[in-house]
Amino acid sequence: MIATPPIQFDRASGALEGANLWERTAALALVTGSKISSHFFHRGYNGCANLLRKTLPERNIAIRLNEDATFEFPYGDGYWSKLLDRSYHYEDELELLFRHSVDVDYTLLDCGANYGYWSVLVTSKPFGAHKAIAFEPSSENFAKLANNAKVNGSRFETLKCAIGAAKGTARLSGTKHEAFSIAGGTVGGEEVPVMALDDLLAEGRIAPGGKYLIKLDVEGVEIDAIKGGTKLLAGDSVIICEEHGNDPDHTVSRYILDQTPLQLIVYDPRSNRLETVTELSILDRIKVSSHIGYNVFGTSSAFWQERIAALNASAGRRMQ
Repeated sequence: MIATPPIQFDRASGALEGANLWERTAALALVTGSKISSHFFHRGYNGCANLLRKTLPERNIAIRLNEDATFEFPYGDGYWSKLLDRSYHYEDELELLFRHSVDVDYTLLDCGANYGYWSVLVTSKPFGAHKAIAFEPSSENFAKLANNAKVNGSRFETLKCAIGAAKGTARLSGTKHEAFSIAGGTVGGEEVPVMALDDLLAEGRIAPGGKYLIKLDVEGVEIDAIKGGTKLLAGDSVIICEEHGNDPDHTVSRYILDQTPLQLIVYDPRSNRLETVTELSILDRIKVSSHIGYNVFGTSSAFWQERIAALNASAGRRMQ
């Protein structure tokens, strides 16, 4: 059986190709829903989009993110369909750092890569064509991640494993593809391999003197992942971790600030800068929605601290 070619959507032009009338109507609904729900942090959007998806034929949509980056996912997917809204920006604080690091020879370690959005973008020419290794433990997600690597010329490496404190195995559970987790030690679920960040050094997968941006989207095991990367994080590395909006204790940030030698940094939308955090009360102001995640950064690298200072120096020009 020959698979139906994906629908094509260009975020630069807004052109939608290869869609039938109902699929075009659904695209309009998805975009309208994104624009309306953006006023309240897209609350409810994922669920409504996933209901709409049940009325659509099973096929992929290929989003052209830029002239050298294509990102595929099942059409109507609640998490990713917001990309049809050309005014929507996914994790813009990450894009700010990645775009400002185009000239740096770094490797992205995309932990909890899901379908590979950031690996696709960071390895594209407008983002500097950097190296990337994408880690994803879920068999279901990994198939889509591997497809996105293939669609983009197999230009980034994919590894089917979770990231944790030490090498071993764990049980992966969850009902949403964007929120599968090995936290909790559940009996059911898929058994998946686990490796630590420092295993990448020990096994020679990455060089000890390199520069790394490490995205830790690991759904509840961020602290374990940090514990498993002490050697890597002692070098020229930046970790990017999710702070959950429904965590008033700011557990991940508190651990970074109190238990590691890393400087804690957070994006402040008021100043459009990456601000160094010395007092966690700043997160009480920034984390205004309980159902989304907020990215925080940690680094002990003088190189990356200088780069972030230079990025902040251009904040005034970006605000104009």
